[in-house]
Amino acid sequence: MAEGKKLWGGRFSTPIDPLLEKLNRSIDLDKRLYKEDIQGSKMYAESLKVIGMLTDYECKQIIKGLDKVKEEWDSDKFDIKSSDEDIHTANERRLKELIGEPATKLHVGRSRNDQVITDMKLWMRSSITELSSNLRSLVKTLVTRADREIDVKMPGYTHLQRAQPVRWSHYLLSYAWTLKNDHDSITNLLDKLGASPLGSGALAGNPFPIDREALAHKLGFNSVTKNSMQAVGDRDFCAEFLFYSSMIGIHLSRLAEDLILYSTKEFGFVTISESHSTGSSLMPQKRNPDSLELIRGIGGSLTGQCCGFLTVLKGTPSTYNKDLQCDKEAVFSSYDKLMSIVQLSEGTVRTLHLNSEKCEAALSTDMLATDLAYYLVRKGVAFRDAHGLAGKVVAAAEQNAVDIDKLELEDLKSISCFFDAGVMKIWNYENSLEQYQATGGTSRKCVLEQIMELEAWLRHHSGV
Repeated sequence: MAEGKKLWGGRFSTPIDPLLEKLNRSIDLDKRLYKEDIQGSKMYAESLKVIGMLTDYECKQIIKGLDKVKEEWDSDKFDIKSSDEDIHTANERRLKELIGEPATKLHVGRSRNDQVITDMKLWMRSSITELSSNLRSLVKTLVTRADREIDVKMPGYTHLQRAQPVRWSHYLLSYAWTLKNDHDSITNLLDKLGASPLGSGALAGNPFPIDREALAHKLGFNSVTKNSMQAVGDRDFCAEFLFYSSMIGIHLSRLAEDLILYSTKEFGFVTISESHSTGSSLMPQKRNPDSLELIRGIGGSLTGQCCGFLTVLKGTPSTYNKDLQCDKEAVFSSYDKLMSIVQLSEGTVRTLHLNSEKCEAALSTDMLATDLAYYLVRKGVAFRDAHGLAGKVVAAAEQNAVDIDKLELEDLKSISCFFDAGVMKIWNYENSLEQYQATGGTSRKCVLEQIMELEAWLRHHSGV
C-alpha cells in the first residue's frame, strides 16, 4: 500500500482535513493491541483457508508474515507510517510489504469494527488476570500483617471519633475483605469476555461460511456473540471494567487516607517507611507520605475516567460509531493507573512500621461506655434503658472531671441499683475485645477465623 493511501480511500477524491486526520488516528494508543490483533488475524486466516478463500500456501505466507510483524513490534523496530490510522491498518500495511498479494485477501468478510472489539476483549482478559494477581498480593500482605500483629489493640472510629476498642488486625482485615470482593467482582467480568465477536463484520455479519465457533475456541473464547449489530457496538465490558477500577481506586484511597492520618504526630500509630516517603525542599524534618497521597489522588482520577466514558456511551446510537474509539484511552489509562496504585499500596503497607504502644495508649475508658450498657443488659435491663443509664455514667464522669473508670461504686449505684462490684471488670480492654465472639467480630478467635478463611481463598486462587 502506497504511503498515505487509505484502506477506505477508494470513494474519496478530496484529501482528509489535517485536524480530522490527527484526531481520527488512534495508532499511538491502539498499538498496544498489536499482539492481540496479530493473534486474531492468524486465526482468521486459518478460518479463511478452511472455506477455500485462501490456499494453503497463502495462509502459510500470511501467518509467517504476521509472525515477522510481531517480531518487529516485540523488538520495538516496527516503523509506523503516516498512513497507519490504527493497529489494524498498520499490521495489514506491513504484512503486504512483507508478503505481497496474499495480504490483500486477509480482510475478506472482516471489518475493523469486529477486529477492534475482539482485540480489546483479548487484551482485557490477560490484563484482568495480571491485575487480579496484584490484588491478591495486596490482600496477602494485609492478611500476613494481621496474623503477625493480631494482639495489638487500637481505637476503632466512627465519624472519625473514638468509638470502641478493636484489634489492629481486625482493621487491616476490613480492607482485605473489601479488596477480596473487588478481586472477585473484576474477575467475574472474565465471563462476559467469553463471547467472541470476530466474524460479525461491520454490523450485518459475515457473508462467508466462517466457522465462528471454531474460530472463537482457537482464540480462547468459549462462545460467540449472537447478534452482529450488538457485537460491534458493545462496550459494556469496558464500562464495567472502568467502574470496578474506580471502586478499587476508591477503596485504596480510603486506606491511604486512614494511613495518612495514622502516620501524623497527632496519631502516631504508624510510620511510613523512608522507601515510600519523600522529604521537603524547605523543611528538613519532614517525612511526607507521598506514596499514600498519590494513591489517594490517582484513585480519584479513576472515577473521572469511568464517568467520562459512560457519558460517551450515552450519546451513541446503535452499532459502531467513532465515539467508541474513546474506549482505549479510558481503559488503558485506568488500567495503568490502577496497577500502579495497587502495587504501591502493597509496598507501602508491607513496609510501614506499626507503633503498637501509641495505638494502645490512644485507648480511653470512655470507649467502654457501650460495654457498660451491655453489662446492664446482662443484668436484665432493656437495652434502651441500659443505654440511657450508661449515658448518665458518662455525664457524671464529665461533671466530676474524671474518667468513667474512676467513678466510685456508690456513684454508679446512685445511677442504677443494678451496678455491683462486678462492674469493675468492665474496665479491661482485652475483655472488651473478647466479648465479640460472633462471626465477624474483633475477638481473637474471630480474627483468626478471618485470617484462615482469607488464606484459604488465596491458596485457592494461587494457580489462577
